[in-house]
Amino acid sequence: MDYKNAGVDIEAGYRSVELMKEHVKTTMRPEVLGGLGGFSGAFSMSAFKNMEKPTLVSGTDGVGTKLKLAFLMDRHDTVGIDCVAMCVNDIACAGGEPLFFLDYIACGRNYPEKIATIVSGVAEGCRQAGAALIGGETAEMPGFYPEDEYDLAGFAVGVVDEKDLITGANIKAGDTLIGIASSGVHSNGFSLVRKVFRMKEEVLHTYYDSLGSTLGEALIRPTKIYVKALKEIKGAGVVIKGCSHITGGGFYENIPRMLPEGVRAVVKKDSYPVLPIFRMLQVEGNIAEDMMYNTYNMGLGMVLAVDPEDTEKTMEAIKRAGEKPYVVGAIENGEKGVVLC
Repeated sequence: MDYKNAGVDIEAGYRSVELMKEHVKTTMRPEVLGGLGGFSGAFSMSAFKNMEKPTLVSGTDGVGTKLKLAFLMDRHDTVGIDCVAMCVNDIACAGGEPLFFLDYIACGRNYPEKIATIVSGVAEGCRQAGAALIGGETAEMPGFYPEDEYDLAGFAVGVVDEKDLITGANIKAGDTLIGIASSGVHSNGFSLVRKVFRMKEEVLHTYYDSLGSTLGEALIRPTKIYVKALKEIKGAGVVIKGCSHITGGGFYENIPRMLPEGVRAVVKKDSYPVLPIFRMLQVEGNIAEDMMYNTYNMGLGMVLAVDPEDTEKTMEAIKRAGEKPYVVGAIENGEKGVVLC
């Protein structure tokens, strides 16, 4: 008896590392010390040297049951982007610059080519975020996961000068709310998605004119990474007063998280186009509108609060970053929360 007979292939693990190295090296930053394969990842603190009060910000998350869709479609090159996005967007919400990322893949059986494909997506997400992929772990766990399934999670660290932290403390009535378009469902609410749509190949491969793609392609589309857009806004001299990453819990849970007591966010539902995938999901699942806004991003992946005088500068900066911005509402005095009208 040996470890391989018990279900863990050490040689496959070595091959996985070799295959992923080509993807990892494309994410490197000057501050990274050493290479892939050590017991830990090292990152020089030189990135902090010009800050008055350097402050570390971190984020950790996974892809959730969207992975079930990846298994069904045998599509593993985008979920890594989702994993990175869920972590670095939270860091960006605090005003931070993502510095480095680590991933964790647990699988029933290590198929090196599949693992390398997953990591290629992680590397793409890191490139979009400007973060280095400095380490990770692939755990082969036979008997715990089915052979063809895996879980994927990640952890990111960023830095911001304390004076540049986005806390929401200075938000006041009259401030403008600007939304940045999402790419689709992103990585939240897939347990409900899988209840609404039959997760069968023929269903996922059906093309819909309203979506401009098959249902499967619309659902698996990776989460937008907003790091570049927020960096562009800061570079334009705009102070972002508050920032909300619209993830699980939709509008009702996430927007209030950026607000101080005594003000509320008023969002106009007709101020931007709701993506067709959400209309289809709502109709097919007979889901109440309030529940849709309490579960999904509904077409806005990020909502910002800025001074009304900075509205145009903010909009132009977001466009320069290649994203679509919309003025979606304003801040009013009132009980802390969000009102959709």
